[in-house]
Amino acid sequence: MVSQKVVIKNPTGLHLRPAGILCKEAMQFKSLITFTFRGSTANAKSVLSVLGACVKCGDEVEFVCEGEDEAEALASLVKAIENGLGE
Repeated sequence: MVSQKVVIKNPTGLHLRPAGILCKEAMQFKSLITFTFRGSTANAKSVLSVLGACVKCGDEVEFVCEGEDEAEALASLVKAIENGLGE
């Protein structure tokens, strides 16, 4: 299991378009990928779960990846978030 905290940089937070990009990125990996925010855990492979977390710009989330490709998955997701998730 690997984990890393990352700050959301998108001006509008994780609304539908960046949430979709995040989920698409997460689905490329076999590992279980979740993130915690304000005491709740969301499945990074589920758009509804990501949207339900109500993550805004400047919020810090902690991604947790667990599985055979966990290191690659974590690195890929952190890079996608730092690049603005297409925005």
